[in-house]
Amino acid sequence: MAVRNRCRIISAVVHLDAGGRSELFPGGRFAPDPEGFLRMAEQDSVVAVRRPQRWDEPFDPTMGDEEVAYLRSRSPFATMPAKNFSAATPLEGILRNDCRLRRVTPGEVIVREGDYGNSAFLVLAGGVRVLVSQLPPEQFGRPPRRPTGWIRAVARAVRHPRLREARSPDAVSPGGGPRPQHVDDRQALFLQDVDAVLGNQRTLRLGPGDLFGEIAAMYRSPRTATVLADGEATLVEIRWQGLRLLRRDRHFAEQLDRHYRVHWLKVHLQETPLFRFLPQDVLQRVADATEMHSFGRLEWNARYQKTRSLPPAEQIEAEPLVAHEGRFPTALVLLRSGFARVSQSHGAGHRTSAYLGKGHLFGLEELTHNALRPSTASPVPLQHSLRAVGFLDTLQIPVATFAEEILPYVRQSELPPPIRLDAPPPPAARHHPGEPPEEVPTGLLEFIMQHRLNNGREAMVIDLHRCTRCDDCVTACATTHGGNPRFARTGPEHERLQFAQACMHCTDPVCMIGCPTGAIGRDPQTGTVSIHEPICVGCGTCATACPYQNIQMTEIRDPQGRLFRDATTELPILKATKCDLCQTQPSGPACLQACPHDALERVDLGDVTSLTDYLQRRGIETP
Repeated sequence: MAVRNRCRIISAVVHLDAGGRSELFPGGRFAPDPEGFLRMAEQDSVVAVRRPQRWDEPFDPTMGDEEVAYLRSRSPFATMPAKNFSAATPLEGILRNDCRLRRVTPGEVIVREGDYGNSAFLVLAGGVRVLVSQLPPEQFGRPPRRPTGWIRAVARAVRHPRLREARSPDAVSPGGGPRPQHVDDRQALFLQDVDAVLGNQRTLRLGPGDLFGEIAAMYRSPRTATVLADGEATLVEIRWQGLRLLRRDRHFAEQLDRHYRVHWLKVHLQETPLFRFLPQDVLQRVADATEMHSFGRLEWNARYQKTRSLPPAEQIEAEPLVAHEGRFPTALVLLRSGFARVSQSHGAGHRTSAYLGKGHLFGLEELTHNALRPSTASPVPLQHSLRAVGFLDTLQIPVATFAEEILPYVRQSELPPPIRLDAPPPPAARHHPGEPPEEVPTGLLEFIMQHRLNNGREAMVIDLHRCTRCDDCVTACATTHGGNPRFARTGPEHERLQFAQACMHCTDPVCMIGCPTGAIGRDPQTGTVSIHEPICVGCGTCATACPYQNIQMTEIRDPQGRLFRDATTELPILKATKCDLCQTQPSGPACLQACPHDALERVDLGDVTSLTDYLQRRGIETP
């Protein structure tokens, strides 16, 4: 009887772990494994390794004293006081470890529009050309991503360790495993017939002292333009960790802002569909009048942790106000980065009407109505309020500039209809002028904004009307990832929808901001956020920064079951673990493939069209 009770206790403990974050056995059922159980019990047997450090893996291992001295002699590094940088991250250390010299030849593609950016570039000598207009993707030789073959996948499964989160020693310490992919690691890409291409395209030339790519690097967003070498040129590439440190120098930070206004502001305005017919001289006047305003902080997750438990009404009130309902508009607001909530007064509180992202406009309906109204009619105030959700970066065009410089060049078909105060309010925003807005139930909008789920590009949404709680999805994930599932079948619920705790590969992955080594980054083409384990120091910064608790710090073992320990401090070696969308699986995410009831789906919650399509496929009514 005692033996039976003891077995029941062990089984219950194992099943409890399976219901949380540790799926050791298929389906949560106890499977005896005496050898494995004994190995895991031998805690005195450990493997001593060296814990990775901040700059164990430099951006360019060939950077030496000569190259650092060369950079220190060039602007802007020559005028940067050493006192602006800490002893732990001195300027010379940033240049040696977070920078690399790039020498490019005529026609070489340096960055491609649409690729996610992890670095910025400073031109030291020569020049580059920015393609303002877009070229077909095939002209850049962007091949389709090839998934892992079935033979390799089966071989990996056969060799998979039986123990939870087991690693070989070379996957734990720096220098082991594959290096993160860099541009220099692949064959250089050249544009064919450069002269003919540049002759037919609008371009912007950048020379010594000019920067490009800093916006994509700092905001962790896709590149907005393609840049080609305009001849022999020397560049210094700065990965985003170093760029963030260099901004501690006030003059360098101001230089970045000035450079954006001079070189990039007009380009970004021209990418807005509403402005595409503006002549160049008019566009320049619009750029000169445009104001840049930011709301909130880039590290918005810290404030969100304090406000997430507030009631929705109080949470809305705590968000920075960009434009106030009932006041007359003073500018057309163009969102450059981040998210915003559009709300309307409802009783004593506010009701969410929509959420906006990069490229959206706010205030277009009111500005157009007031500019074209009859002289006998009164102007209308803003019909909605605009609030920053987390961090929001905006470009604001004054009302007079809009009426005088922009409105005469906008096609009549692209203008919103006049506002009728006796009719239902007009749509809050348009992604492209002339397109009808997508509609999502107000309650769901409120829920998504309250939990900041609009940040998710690959959110795991479970239809609870179909889910039978069989946990096949969790078992498949555990089988694929060393016995430890990378998500939990728990999370916030709204009516029949559950938003599972799985990495959403966010539009704004704040988990990347504080990583000291760059171990966590995103794929340049797909945007998938992944972790390069050999240089993960186990500091837990990413896990703490993730607003959704979707990153877990895990003790790891060698294939014999021995825990890894730091050789100096004797503390356990931890690694950050999270969903990687099963990039090594030929069939894609194992959780999706394993669900027998089609209850699970990945949805881009930042795209209202994607969300609306999902609701329609599921038969969930929209207004």
